[in-house]
Amino acid sequence: MESINSIYLSDESDFRERYAQELRNKKQRIYDIHIGYSELDEERKQVNQQAMKTPGRRGEVIKNEEIDKEFSRRYKEHKKNNLLL
Repeated sequence: MESINSIYLSDESDFRERYAQELRNKKQRIYDIHIGYSELDEERKQVNQQAMKTPGRRGEVIKNEEIDKEFSRRYKEHKKNNLLL
């Protein structure tokens, strides 16, 4: 029988994977923030607003971590593509 902790970690891992996949589908310009899409920025604003309403919720902490990871992934990808050009 699984312990409660391992079930909790499994649920959190599943949540992270689903949310990360959702973030990959959002559009965002990396450098030019005044022109183009800003869906990731909007998502971060919504998460931060929800965190202010209900502080201490683990979901908002996880979402902020995943948004940071997605920005970092896109930045690295952008730098890699620029080096190849």
